Amino acid sequence: MSFKDAARAACVSRAFRHSWRCHPNLICCIGILGSDFINKFDRIMKNHSGIGIKSVKFQYNSFYNTRRSTSISHHFDSWHQIAITPWIEELTISLSLSSFNMEYSFPCSLLADGRASSMRHLYLGNCGFHPTINLDLRNLTRLHLINVHITGDELGCLLSNSHCLEQLELMYCNGIICLKIPSLLQCLSHLEVFDCRILQVVENKAPNLCSFDFGGRQVQLLLGESLRMKRLSLHYPDAMYYAHAKLPSNAPNLETLALECSTDKMVDTPILPSKFFHLKCLTIDHTIISSSPAYNYLYLVYFLDACPSLETFLLGISQNHMEHDSIIGDSSHMRQMPGHRHDNLRSVEITGFYSAKSLIELTCYILDNTVALKYLTLDTTRGFFSCSTGEHDRCFPMDKIMITEANRAVLAIQNIHRAKSSFHGQAKCCEALQPLPCC
Repeated sequence: MSFKDAARAACVSRAFRHSWRCHPNLICCIGILGSDFINKFDRIMKNHSGIGIKSVKFQYNSFYNTRRSTSISHHFDSWHQIAITPWIEELTISLSLSSFNMEYSFPCSLLADGRASSMRHLYLGNCGFHPTINLDLRNLTRLHLINVHITGDELGCLLSNSHCLEQLELMYCNGIICLKIPSLLQCLSHLEVFDCRILQVVENKAPNLCSFDFGGRQVQLLLGESLRMKRLSLHYPDAMYYAHAKLPSNAPNLETLALECSTDKMVDTPILPSKFFHLKCLTIDHTIISSSPAYNYLYLVYFLDACPSLETFLLGISQNHMEHDSIIGDSSHMRQMPGHRHDNLRSVEITGFYSAKSLIELTCYILDNTVALKYLTLDTTRGFFSCSTGEHDRCFPMDKIMITEANRAVLAIQNIHRAKSSFHGQAKCCEALQPLPCC
């Protein structure tokens, strides 16, 4: 029902007027209320009783100049005061990215004195948040802060009053230098931290953390003995090195590991200090930032050998330079690594596959040392969208150099096929994905 229709109905129906005055779910969005949404929504909020509100979502997607920011902030505070009651369970406040928004700070006093005692989910986006008092967030289970100006100490004050917290997500929070997760967060199971620019240290003492996603600049990760950690995702240039040097001992029970890194050389640590005895799925997305032909994928053998329970291996390769030691025309001196049988590896997928000799050597190693391999996919199209899936009309555009290298990679795959007599008998499903001529 439109705003005008609702107003007309409220004028003639006391029952309808009572229903929307006590409606448990409130959504304020500039796209719904129009350009003069402030006056309209102000009337709505002032006529709402505040009783029984369970979910409130404010999306301020307008772009106002800073001269009006004071009066608009006053309206925001008034609406939030009406909406935040002891009954509220979910609060979402998301401002647009105009210059005015960062001048608005959410009033922390609204979360004190029992007003937010029932709140379970708090989402704040593009504003300031500076808790310095004891907040009553005894039932909060999910906290999402996106582009929120908050310091590490202020966040610590917030976390110390959120004993039931299960999920914590921080993105673009550029006021945090040191993120400390206290041991009192016994229920915390998922932590996500992305692109917090000045962050230097992440220290976790929560004993039951089982999932951690981190992306951005390299920081000091102090995970402690994360015995319950099952899934870890790291997105920063030297993620591979950290995984080699620290993870097996800090998170010995990992089952899923995803690494996204961009380096000019493969980590050449021959032997990992210990093993990932429980790791079942390994994903590595590698961006090559150097044209050096000495880039050696065969070192990944040591990583695979440290994962005796591995079932799925996904390797994604992205590169801007195509200079490398190609196997085409020179298949001599193929290196072989000492074999360690992988009895559990069933699925291998390499996207961005090309004709580099070390990548061919890695593929041959996998074929020679797996006995249960069922699916092998060598994708020369970089893994982007393709018309062969039926979901798109055209394949992802590739320039002439990329297409030429993709065709060379197909020839390399054919050479592997001929060289490995057991290739078809070993793998149940083998695919070589290449650019389609029609695209």
